[in-house]
Order: sequence, then C-alpha cells, then structure tokens
Amino acid sequence: MITYQEIYDILRKEKYNEALQQLPKKFLKEIASYLAEKKDIVNREQKNTGLFSDTLRITRKQLDNTLSIIKEIIAIRERKVLNLSFTAALTEISKRDTDNLLEHEKELFKVTVSKLEENQKMVSRKLNGQTKEEKKDLKNILIRFKDEVSAFLDAEGSELGPFKSGDIVNLPKDIAEILLSDEKAVLVNE
Repeated sequence: MITYQEIYDILRKEKYNEALQQLPKKFLKEIASYLAEKKDIVNREQKNTGLFSDTLRITRKQLDNTLSIIKEIIAIRERKVLNLSFTAALTEISKRDTDNLLEHEKELFKVTVSKLEENQKMVSRKLNGQTKEEKKDLKNILIRFKDEVSAFLDAEGSELGPFKSGDIVNLPKDIAEILLSDEKAVLVNE
C-alpha cells in the first residue's frame, strides 16, 4: 500500500526532473485504495468521536493534501506527455521513450502524436499545392413544388414566390428543407 510520504516523494521527483518518472504499474489503483482508506477513517472518526477529534482533523488534512498532490502529479505528467508527443511527432523518435507512461498516458501519447502527424501532413500538402478539392457544402437545393405555395420571406427578408404546383426552383438549403419536411415539395435529383 502506498503511503502519504511516497505520494509526496513522487510529486517531488516529477516536479524536479524533466523526464517522466517511473511509477508503480498499479499507481492509480494504489492511490484509489489509499484515498478510500483515508475516507473510511474520516467517516469512522466522525461517527465515533464527533467533529473535534485530532485524528479526524489530521486525517482530513492529509486527505485534502493528498488530493491536491495527486492533481499536481497528473497535471505535470500530462504536460510531459504532451511535450514528448510533440517531440515524437517532429523527430519521429517515438515508442521507445514511452516506458514510463501509465496505460492512460500511453493512449494520450498515441492519440496526440497521431493528430500532430496528421496536421503536419495536411500543412505540408497545402504548402506543396497538393490540396484535395474539398466537397463543397451545398448552399442551395433544387426542388419541385407539389402544391401551390404563396409568397413568403427568406432569412434576409427578400420575398420568394409565389410558386405553382410543378415549378422547379433552386432555393437556399434551409428553406428547401422546411418545404421538403412539410411535403410541399420534392427533391429534384440532378
């Protein structure tokens, strides 16, 4: 079982060393057990002695300090993982430097490196003029009216219509979708 002093030592090592420090494989599980034990002590002390026990005060303070230390350890380690990911994406050094990562940190590393490499490839393609023509989002839709529709205003306040049954019109997508959903018109396949 991990102790408060060991948790504090982990923080100190992580804080003052540039490289990720090796942690026990079941670090998070050990921390969870430690926290559960401290919470049990606090609950027992509250029931048995009330709110003014020295043991309760000390244990509660230790629990609060431990939570702060753990948050700081996680933040420091995440920053180091992101820095390692950035370096790995740029220099292609990689997986061999991940020995000290915990399982969830390995996943963060892998996803971050992948996204960074993907971004670098996209920037490189654009700089080399090799961009793919992106599919343009249609602004208008071609529809055929099923029923007569009186004149109405669009989003800019311009009057559209009136339309007769059978009229084929190219309308803004949002308006066309409303007419389609109300079954006043049908989509015309080009």
